[in-house]
Amino acid sequence: MTIDPDTFPILETKRLVLRKVTKEDANSILKYLSDEEVMKYYGLEPFKSINDVLDEISWYQSLLNNKTGIRWGITLKEQGIVIGSCGFHNKVSHHFRTEIGFELSKEQWGKGIAHEAVEAIICYGYEHMNFQRIEALIEPPNISSQKLVEKLGFIREGLLRNYEFTNGKFDDLYMYSLLKQDFEKIKK
Repeated sequence: MTIDPDTFPILETKRLVLRKVTKEDANSILKYLSDEEVMKYYGLEPFKSINDVLDEISWYQSLLNNKTGIRWGITLKEQGIVIGSCGFHNKVSHHFRTEIGFELSKEQWGKGIAHEAVEAIICYGYEHMNFQRIEALIEPPNISSQKLVEKLGFIREGLLRNYEFTNGKFDDLYMYSLLKQDFEKIKK
């Protein structure tokens, strides 16, 4: 299924609304993407300006326009302010697979919000985007992201050595995957 950029899917969970990110969200996004701890495993330097955020929002839109993914802003239902984002990128339609990515404002860590948001998009990906396999590439020191995906049923398949060159260094990444049939068993 191709997502029409004009009819962006809004996902609701118990506590969250996952929605399209707009330029009006730039200040709230800058707040958390300028935090060194949030950006530690993001693959980019902490953001310094609204222009950095506007480039990021343009990237989110390019995912849709190029049909290579989708990125949702994570908001708390009662607030509506973007506190993180999650979504799919590097979609390979003819192989029915994609990668998942997510980040969250430090003030929201440890509350189960990232788990709730990521679970919602995984469900959406299998039910509406025809994915068979969802991958997560995670740096070995990023224990909290590893725990999150493992809780959702992802299996660590191996270590990709010097897989990425970010911030002037080569990074090893663990390859995790979740297959549709495995996720369906967990959800029962």
